[in-house]
Amino acid sequence: MRIRATVAAVSGALALSAVAVPAAHAATTAPDVTFSNMKVNSGKAITLGATSTVKVKATYTVTHPSSVSTSNILTGPVLYRGTSAKDADTQVISDDPGTCSKVSSTTLNCSATVTLPAAELYNSDAGTWKTGALAVDTKSDATKWQNDLGTIPVRRAAKLSTDATPEPVKKGKTLTVTGSLTRANWESGKYAGFAGQPVRLQFRKAGSTAYTTVKTITSSSTGALKTTVTAGSDGYYRYSFAGTSTTSAVSATGDYVDVR
Repeated sequence: MRIRATVAAVSGALALSAVAVPAAHAATTAPDVTFSNMKVNSGKAITLGATSTVKVKATYTVTHPSSVSTSNILTGPVLYRGTSAKDADTQVISDDPGTCSKVSSTTLNCSATVTLPAAELYNSDAGTWKTGALAVDTKSDATKWQNDLGTIPVRRAAKLSTDATPEPVKKGKTLTVTGSLTRANWESGKYAGFAGQPVRLQFRKAGSTAYTTVKTITSSSTGALKTTVTAGSDGYYRYSFAGTSTTSAVSATGDYVDVR
């Protein structure tokens, strides 16, 4: 397990991370709670740059028998890769226990913050993660782990540039459009060329608001982009990348070309 983010103790209560591996004296009876409606980052993909640390909000519901008091139970979301939240290959536990509000005698609505640091990730960690949850009885150290509450994409951030030359250019002449597609390398803490990816060259005519695709090219072994077009009218050229299951989508800032 490469990540086990700490969970802050509240008013001296036992932090969730401190019991990720139960102590030998821990009780065998797990907290009688059930998690549902887990939503992390509003269901949107989490994108991390080369050195970024991202904090996202998680919301979830906790249900329990009316006879069970939850005053001594801490809860929080778990993001993980593997077959179970408890024994995950990679695991992130909420930074702080969930803050819960009582809905009824058996139901709590809760929210918590989850922190993902790029510096703690391998590039191979990009992809679909699972969401689960952890409950801790602070009196007995007993824990309950719950799996398969949903999924969340975790992606490497991409960057894209565009440069159209010459500027200005005569109508009917050739424009050369260059650029570069890179993505975050979490292991090196830098951005590196993203090779062999389909990237669309798009054009937006001056005075309009919509881009249209002119052609699609493939990034080189270093992530470089280069193609030519015939200059027709004033407007903006940009490269646009649709993203992959492990890398975010990105569009470059448009480069204005004056056609004379």
